[in-house]
Formats: sequence, C-alpha cells, structure tokens
Amino acid sequence: MAEARKVAVVGGSVIGLTIAFRAARAGFEVTVFDPDDSGPAGVPSRSAAWVAGGMLAPYSEAWPGEPEALHLGLEALAAWPALLEELAEYEKGTPGGEGAAGDADPWTRGRILTSTGCLLLGCDDADTRDLNLALDWALETTGREPQSGADTVDPATLGEAADQPVVRITRRHMRALEPGLTGQIRSAYYMPGEGSIDNRRLLGALRRGAAAEGGMFVRRRIDALGDLAGEGFDAIVIAAGEGSTRLTKLPVRNVKGEVLRIFERPGCEPAPTHVVRAQVRGRPLYLVPRDGGLVVGATQYEHGEDRQVTVAGVRDLLADAETVFPAIGEYELRETIAGLRPMSADNLPYIGPIPQELLRSGESVAPLVIAATGHGRNGVALSSVTAEAILAYLEGGADAVVSEAVAAAHPARMMRGEKGREGK
Repeated sequence: MAEARKVAVVGGSVIGLTIAFRAARAGFEVTVFDPDDSGPAGVPSRSAAWVAGGMLAPYSEAWPGEPEALHLGLEALAAWPALLEELAEYEKGTPGGEGAAGDADPWTRGRILTSTGCLLLGCDDADTRDLNLALDWALETTGREPQSGADTVDPATLGEAADQPVVRITRRHMRALEPGLTGQIRSAYYMPGEGSIDNRRLLGALRRGAAAEGGMFVRRRIDALGDLAGEGFDAIVIAAGEGSTRLTKLPVRNVKGEVLRIFERPGCEPAPTHVVRAQVRGRPLYLVPRDGGLVVGATQYEHGEDRQVTVAGVRDLLADAETVFPAIGEYELRETIAGLRPMSADNLPYIGPIPQELLRSGESVAPLVIAATGHGRNGVALSSVTAEAILAYLEGGADAVVSEAVAAAHPARMMRGEKGREGK
C-alpha cells in the first residue's frame, strides 16, 4: 500500500496527541477530532490523561500472566528519551507563536520529566509476598535472575550502567534515598531506570508541538466512521478511549480512578523526589513527585460513567499515604479529581490496523483504519511506543514491520478469541 498522507486522529488526549505530534513532524497532514478542549492550552480536561499520575514504571506495574504488557511497557520506557528530546522546545510554550502559554496557564508549562528512580514498598508480610512474586516473575520473563531474600544492594553504588533494572534494598538504604518515608516497611525495591513525567505539561507540549508542526484541531465528536466520509483521509486513527466502541467492535470499558494533588506548606517535610509505589495492606498506592508536591493515587472502581470523588476514596488514599509518608498530613490538599481509564478486555491496548469485521459499519471510509486505544491506566506511559507503532503503520501500511511487543497488541487478537469461544 502507498504511504498514507492525510490522516484523521479521532481522540485528542495523550495517545491521540502523541500520534498527531509524531505524524505531523514526519510530514503527514494531520487533523485531530475531539469535542473536549476545555483545559489550558486546549487540552481535554475530562480525559484520563489529565488526571493521571504520569509514571513510567513497567517493572513496578508488572503482574504474573501479563508478559505482553510487560514487554510493551519496557519498549515504551526505552522510547521516552527520544520523545522528550523532541518535545523540549515546546515545554514552556511556543514563543511568539499561536498557542503560546501565558501566565493564565500554570498547568501545562515547564519541564515534563519530574523524577528518575522508583521505590516499590511492601508494608506487611502479605504485601511483601505479592511484590516478591510479581518482581521475580518479571525478572524471569525478561531473562534476568530473580533476587534471593538475602540480596540487598546499596543503590548509591549502582547506576543504570550496571544494567540492574530491579534492586532489593534495605530500609536503611530506603531512608537514605527518601528520609521522610516511614521505617515500618517490610520490603523495599529500587528501580533506577523508572521515573515519572508531569502529565499535564506533557499534554500541553504535545498540543503546542502538533500545532507548530502543522496539525489541525477540530472540536467535534465523531459518532461513526461515516462522519468522516468524503473528507479525503488516507488513514483514520481511532484513539478515542472508551468512545472507540462507537466506531469499532473493540471492547473498551471505563474504570474509575481517584487522584489527589497535595502540595507542601512552609515547614513541611520535603516531598519524596522519587516515585514511591507501595502495597499497603493489599491496596496499591503511588506518590508521584510534582513541583512542590505530590500526586497521590489510585483507587480503581468499575463504575461506568461515574466521575464523582468519594469520601471513602479520599479517606483510603490519605490513610495509606500517611502510612508510607507520615508528614503528608501537614500538606495542603489542593485538588481531588476522578478520571475514567479506558480498559481493554485483556489489559493490553489495541494497536494496529482494524480488521473489517471489527468495524461498526462493516466497511471503512478510508483505506486504512488503525486502533490506538484501550490503554487503561498506562496511557501516558505507553503513548511513546504507541505513536512509534502508528507512525510505522502510516508509513508502511497494514503490513508494516513492527516489534513483537507491538504485534502482540494487534486488534485482530479479538477475532481469534471470538473464534476460539465459538469452537468450544
């Protein structure tokens, strides 16, 4: 197939914006369709990416039985330095150009990368068993030796050059890295190659960068592929999160997550400078650095379209956060917000050309219709590798060569699943 030149991206959150930025930069004529441009710099403030913690943490997220997700996450982590380098000129706005951020836009300007290094903590014996199980499986899956219970290493003697993605450390070493953390921790791991980004600054930089590269933005809801008929698109990219189900038969559902934004006050213990993830009596918790504060999450509920922040959710997040970082009680609680994460049927996103059988209309209004949806809680982290993959399909067509990790996320796997169930 000839290279597609005129591209529609349906969905203007982090996945759609990253694709638009990379494609426009590569010379494609890109138009982004999204009904929500209510946030600063025109980014969608109702999207999951606006609420997100922004962690880049594939080993910390690993869970037995999901090897494809782990490999895709590792590929995404490796792709982030190049993407951040491309976005550097748009972090603080586009000087003198359309979309330049002014003083009225405090959220989407500034350095995108907020921290390097991640601590993963277990608060009791059961939490420790869960973490050991997950990390041993992740290391084995990636061809590395699991660490024995006696293996503890001072992270100060270790860098990424040592090629150690996961390091077991003692509580003393944990406190050396983050003095404000509680000593009542049973187990601690350090991931030197992981980290976090400011999701809102990322969204702003992507929007400004895509516009500067020639991308167009249309505030419009697309309810069916036929809405784009006659507009001459060579390719349509579906990056609409849960809204992708209006356009395709790919199963995507909403999973609610609540997040707190907490900021230091004078005299407070300084916030951690590394990402801190923990299991607190079986509940997952993360503390993600931001300038002068933290993002705290995350609850997870199957509540459909419910975006309301609950008293119980805030209570549990604060109680668990105080267990790990006691000084947080003196911080200012500045924002409580809930987002809807677009989850796939198997916790792996849909990335790649969509078979005709999985389109709602049964036929396409463009030669190439590509999925980039269903990223769940990892939309920000996976945006780098997703954009690379979609660019490969735009340049090479449906038969483009992609990595094994990306190929595993192809939407056609849903058809194989359906056929398997029918045969039983």
